[in-house]
Amino acid sequence: MVELPLNKKPIALKWVYKVKVNADGEIVRHKARLVAKGFLQKAGIDYGEVYAPVARIETIRLVVALATNEEWSLHQLDVKSAFLNGPLEEEVYVQQPIGFVQENDKHKVYKLKKALYRLKQAPRAWNKRIDKFLEVIGFMKCISEHGVYVKRTEGSRIIICLYVDDLLITGSNEECIESCKAELMKEFEMNNLGMLSYFLGIEFTQTTFGVVMHQTKYTRDLLKKFSMEQGNSAITPAETGVKLEHNPDEEGVDPVVYRSIVGSLRYLWNTRPDLSFNVGVVSRYMQDPKVSHLLAVKRIMRYLHGTEHFGVLLSKGNEELIGYSDADWCGDKTDQRSTAGYVFFLGKTPISWSSTKEPVVALSSCEAEYIAASEAACQAI
Repeated sequence: MVELPLNKKPIALKWVYKVKVNADGEIVRHKARLVAKGFLQKAGIDYGEVYAPVARIETIRLVVALATNEEWSLHQLDVKSAFLNGPLEEEVYVQQPIGFVQENDKHKVYKLKKALYRLKQAPRAWNKRIDKFLEVIGFMKCISEHGVYVKRTEGSRIIICLYVDDLLITGSNEECIESCKAELMKEFEMNNLGMLSYFLGIEFTQTTFGVVMHQTKYTRDLLKKFSMEQGNSAITPAETGVKLEHNPDEEGVDPVVYRSIVGSLRYLWNTRPDLSFNVGVVSRYMQDPKVSHLLAVKRIMRYLHGTEHFGVLLSKGNEELIGYSDADWCGDKTDQRSTAGYVFFLGKTPISWSSTKEPVVALSSCEAEYIAASEAACQAI
């Protein structure tokens, strides 16, 4: 606790309460967290660089597919109050927290030595802290994916996927994995969540054929949130031959509700490649959605109603990497741009897919295919 310097402003704090649940919806624990009102910070004054890398979802799919193919075990760790471990480089002052104000020193503030949640630089400070520690214990950062760390020893290999405060650990040697977990838990306060089952809102179910990666709970919650759990199911995510376009004369719908539904669907396609194209199309109309666009979104929701258990099977088999690309020439009626798509398989397992509108207008179907192929080649590399 210090006197506030003349050229500084203190950042206000607040308490945030949260109920944490597991994949079955059961309450795990009640959390109370003291967070900073980071929106009051000024760039260049209160913080500098804020970027912190995390492992991409397709990387997590690839690592789980690799582990399943090699029959490696998958372990999960969760860091308790991760951002509180990050030392700060800047001078940051905060007000005394509500309920803990010192009566004799009401005018004083706290000078932070380490980060608080919601501070702009908190993710970066935590990432630098754990990145440095993983390098000390022998891990090397992946060149093309900075959220992945690999440690090689004689006859063994360990891989760590880091997503903020969640760690996914796998490898060829169980003793090395347990030793690595012990070192991490000695340095940081962590929860050992055991074998991989629920990671980033995604469920992993072990079967005799491999690991099924799905979002059944998320899908049910999504349908319940938008009152679609009692609707009639559909066998396809879109009607055959329907082409969406922007018609200024058509009746509009509430853009907040529309964006909320589409945003939820965009996270769902992390385990549902069958939704990729249709969700990509309805995402183009979030600026000014119309009735026809909302009907297309509801059709996707009806499809989910009958396929809520669907997911991706990360199966055992060969490790051959195969990719496919395709393009829909002039598929958008408004600006005549094409839609490019690709999908990659590791053996029989889909690990990466995309369906996006091309950035330029292709003058021929051949040119549209070349653009799609080049995007697929970049992803392959």
